[in-house]
Amino acid sequence: MADKSSFTPDEWKLVMSSPMLAGLAVTMAEPSGLWGMLKESMASANALIAAGKDAKASPLMKAMLADMETSEGRSAARDEVTAGMSGKTPAEIKSAVISKLNQAGRILDAKAPNEAPAFKSWLKHVADQVAESANEGGVMGIGGTRVTDNEKATIAEVGRALNVA
Repeated sequence: MADKSSFTPDEWKLVMSSPMLAGLAVTMAEPSGLWGMLKESMASANALIAAGKDAKASPLMKAMLADMETSEGRSAARDEVTAGMSGKTPAEIKSAVISKLNQAGRILDAKAPNEAPAFKSWLKHVADQVAESANEGGVMGIGGTRVTDNEKATIAEVGRALNVA
């Protein structure tokens, strides 16, 4: 069973940031204004909260969630997400995020082979939830498209980066 001690500090920061990265990839695929971005950010947070309430959560998931409950853990994850993103376009950010998710997937496969498939599937589920959380287009959240073609393509990219269907 993998936990924080199974990873180097840098690897652990990447694993901890991976739920936010999965959500950010979708947000950058189709930026939807302030209100939409808030809804999408909340969807990522809600996915973490729901995982914390799951009695079947793996030791790896529990370790990540326990660390995310501390201000130090949240800061480390946030710093990992924002590292190197300043001044980039949404498309460049999305590309960097997909690359980080690919790296996180490889680390999980190497360091937590028994738990990696479920954890990576959950990350893709986070991307799905973020895509479904806010309509794109429309006016003030009314009308528009629930999940756009760009978001669907990005969810597929997240799946490929993590090597999950």
